[in-house]
Amino acid sequence: MAVITDAMMTILYTALDVLPIVLFIFGFQTLILRKPLPHFKRLLAGLGFVILGLGLFLIGLESALFPLGREMAAQLTSPESLVGDVGDWKAYMWVYVFALAIGFATTVAEPALLAVSMKAHDVSGGAISVWGLRVAVALGVAVGVALGTYRIVTGLPLHYFIMVGYVVVVLQTIWSPKLIIPLAYDSGGVTTSTVTVPLITALGLGLAETIPGRSPLLDGFGLVAFASLFPIIAVLTYAQLTGYLEKRSAKRRKEKDRDESGLLEEN
Repeated sequence: MAVITDAMMTILYTALDVLPIVLFIFGFQTLILRKPLPHFKRLLAGLGFVILGLGLFLIGLESALFPLGREMAAQLTSPESLVGDVGDWKAYMWVYVFALAIGFATTVAEPALLAVSMKAHDVSGGAISVWGLRVAVALGVAVGVALGTYRIVTGLPLHYFIMVGYVVVVLQTIWSPKLIIPLAYDSGGVTTSTVTVPLITALGLGLAETIPGRSPLLDGFGLVAFASLFPIIAVLTYAQLTGYLEKRSAKRRKEKDRDESGLLEEN
């Protein structure tokens, strides 16, 4: 009974949170645009599904993902899972491996990333591969989350990593193809969505709660920043590497054509 009551209260609070957005959109449509709302009954049904879905999503976070993240962190940091002394950052090797894997898996499953990849593929005329972009972004998130867990384990300040990361992004932006830069910057945003954020946030808070000397408030948060930054680096690197390989291939073709032309002239 208590579970049902908590679920109903969560859905009620979700409806109250959504209410200002609904009032603004409906008010703007009727008072400013002075046009009737099309398919009003369908809109109300969709609004109900949105509230229900968001409420169930929040219930799922509280009941499953956040406890699961704490449980995973507790198991990964238990003495049986460590490969050395508790005070040595190398002892948490399985934590980094797990963070790498969970960062990659959640990003590949991210619906927002799939949508952006498909649109980029269509707009570019097939020049940008759907899977190529998804894998590049997922690798960036994986490395970022793994590095973020290393920061939690060692207790190093977050801003050092972020500042160095954005310096790398700025330098990459200067020498990257101009067409890929906006897509690369958007790729950092689409990773911080419904699938990735709850899991890595739960992992970060769980690690901060289980590792001695760490504060959940100071050290537990920050993984989302890594998950947003490193996909930009990964996509820019992907574009630079692709451009380099294309130039190299074009150079080889020119050399081959020149050699064939020389042989024909000799004959």
